Amino acid sequence: AESMNSLYKKELIDFYGGWKGVMDVTIATMEWVAWYNSERLHSYCGNVPPVEYEETFHRSTAGTDLAAENQAI
Repeated sequence: AESMNSLYKKELIDFYGGWKGVMDVTIATMEWVAWYNSERLHSYCGNVPPVEYEETFHRSTAGTDLAAENQAI
């Protein structure tokens, strides 16, 4: 949690700052979370966005479930 908080502070609060009210910070936070979860490069998944990593994973395993079912029959 600490590393997430420091990323949030560094990438959003310190970098942009200067909001006029709580609602502005709330909206900016929601946008940052959406960006972080879908577009930001993550080292744990080969420095690609999580969405791209997930799509690649599903494409690479698409035939495995079907093959396992066929072997069971």
